Order: sequence, then structure tokens, then C-alpha cells
Amino acid sequence: MERNATSGHLPVMYRQVLDGLRVGGSGTYLDGTFGRGGHARGVLDQLGPGGRLLLMDKDPDAIAVAEREFGSDPRVSIFRGSFADLAGWDATAAGLDGVLFDLGVSSPQLDVAERGFSFGKDGPLDMRMDPDSGPSAAEWLATADDREIADVLWTYGEERQSRRIARAIVARREEQPLTRTAQLAELIASVMPRGKDKIHPATRSFQAIRIFINRELADLETGLDAALERLVPGGRLAVISFHSLEDRIVKQFINRHAKAPPANRRMPVEVEFTPVLQAIGGAQKADDDETASNPRARSAVLRVAEKLPLRDAA
Repeated sequence: MERNATSGHLPVMYRQVLDGLRVGGSGTYLDGTFGRGGHARGVLDQLGPGGRLLLMDKDPDAIAVAEREFGSDPRVSIFRGSFADLAGWDATAAGLDGVLFDLGVSSPQLDVAERGFSFGKDGPLDMRMDPDSGPSAAEWLATADDREIADVLWTYGEERQSRRIARAIVARREEQPLTRTAQLAELIASVMPRGKDKIHPATRSFQAIRIFINRELADLETGLDAALERLVPGGRLAVISFHSLEDRIVKQFINRHAKAPPANRRMPVEVEFTPVLQAIGGAQKADDDETASNPRARSAVLRVAEKLPLRDAA
């Protein structure tokens, strides 16, 4: 496996991603989730002088790394923002030969307590990938009612104790504001029934709040549409997901554009379907060697699709 020598960050499913993108030396490729540049560096290594690499990330720390390590390369362009907005970036207007989304929170974000993503490291209860955009987790939890909190925990974390946790949050904030990750993690643990689950009691709740605060699933749906719009025929889309909610969206998106919908006997006329995507293989998982050295890869699922050429009208 390739390791980012600068940050020590392990890019998940590195070789599978590069194989899936099928990088050509003169193509234009977009990494919509730069992180610390592990995948981007691999793409750049395969580009010739005429190739282009477009880098995006919402996280200002990631953009700072991109500017420092890639900014002097004339083949590279860098934009701070969500991949949901990729079609609005002029650099993508000429078309893309490959698009990569590596979803979820990055290892460097989890490792820095001040970012507030991890219940294992006490820090400000923030969780924003872009700290300049929208309310923090603490700000949202300070005003949301228990029904809204419970809905978020159930919808994005599939937390079965969502109502109990939501009531506890509302009761606690009347006594003192929840401003630290350790406060929230300890509160959740205190109201969770003891069971056989090996994961920390706060895992699903932290995941749910993070997804909600960052609009991750909504951005994913918008970003997939934008990627399809900007891909040239023969261009590849590669998406790494880390939980079932993300992977379901990606799988359904590919299937919707690759397979005709089931026949409906109530429809008097069959609706013509023209596929615009082709799935390249099925869901790919990291191998045993990678998961042994990088536990984060255990939940990773990679899906790849290729944009099909337009069919001539009959």
C-alpha cells in the first residue's frame, strides 16, 4: 500500500481507486475530497505534461496542504468548497475524464481533537468539515428540540435509543451547555443500556450529528449528479463509502443510470430507457493486508462506473 510520506495518511484502497479511474496521461481528473492527497498524488504521478488534476475540499486545513504540496505544479488547480458545487467550478467546464469522492471524515480530522469529530479525544463540540460554514454541533444541540435531535440520530445513525438520548441532551443543556465532545460522549454512555455491542455507545450518535451538520448525504446526491454532468463519455466515477447510508445512495445512483426501471404493467406505453452509466464490477472491499494495517479500511466500499457515449438518434 502507498503511504503519504508527508502526513502518514493511508489512502484507502489506493490501488483499486487508481485502477478504477483508469488514469490517462493527458486526461483531466477531479479529486473532490482531497484530504491529505494520497489518491491525488497517485493520479498526478500518472499524468503527463498535458494532463490536469483538479483538487477540491471543504476543509481549510486540507486546502492548505494542497497549496503547499501541489500548488506549484502547473497541471494542478485547487478550489475550496464542497464537491456538490463541482459543476459550478469553471475548471470542470471542459469535461472530466475521472472523478473521485472519498466520503466521510478523514483520518487527520479525527486525529485533531480541536476539530470535534472524535468522542475519543476531548475537544470543542464542532464537527464542521468547513469551520466557516453553518452552525457547529454544539450550536445546533443548544437549540434543537428533542424530536429533531431524535430524528437526526435515527435517520443518519440508525440509533435505536435515539429518543432516550435526545431527551437526555435536552435535559442536560438546561443545567449546563454541551460544548465538549467528552461531555456529549459521557452523557450518551450514561443513558445507554449495557449490551453486547463492542462499539462505543456514542459511535452512532456522533456519526449522525456529523452527517447532519455537514449535509453529507445531500451533498453526495448533488455531487453525483454534478459528476455525471461533467464526465466525458468514457470517463470514470469512483466513490469510496464508509457506511451503508452512503453506499446505498451511490449504488442506487449507478443503478438508476445503468439499468432500466422495472416494467410497470399499469403503464400503457413502455418508457424508453437509454443507459448513461455502466457499473465497472461490483462493490469492492479492501483486502486483508490493508485492513490489518489500516483499520479504517474495514468498512470501506468502492464503486466504479463509466459514462457511456451518447447513442445516435434513430
